[in-house]
Amino acid sequence: MMKMAKLSKEQIELNLSKIPGWTLEDDTYIQRKVAFGNFSEALTFVNQVGKFAEDAHHHPEIDIRYNKVVLRLTTKEENGLTGRDFALAQKINQIPLAQPKAI
Repeated sequence: MMKMAKLSKEQIELNLSKIPGWTLEDDTYIQRKVAFGNFSEALTFVNQVGKFAEDAHHHPEIDIRYNKVVLRLTTKEENGLTGRDFALAQKINQIPLAQPKAI
């Protein structure tokens, strides 16, 4: 696995502006909260996130509660955010489902 440089505050803000629906939390991870019509839709979304995560060898924290999903990304090896987090977030934002609602 290639080592990634931890991003500066300015780099984080620039990258965050390119991924709608994601927020910076505690300056160490980005988070997206979404709600779906039912559990099945939420699970379909999470399964696609899992596929992208496996392909990228970069795994988010995922919390699923009935129709609500919370995703959190950070690069644990760097103890902060890197380009890998934002690349995966951009990929997740491309999942073609009925538009999830932000929560």
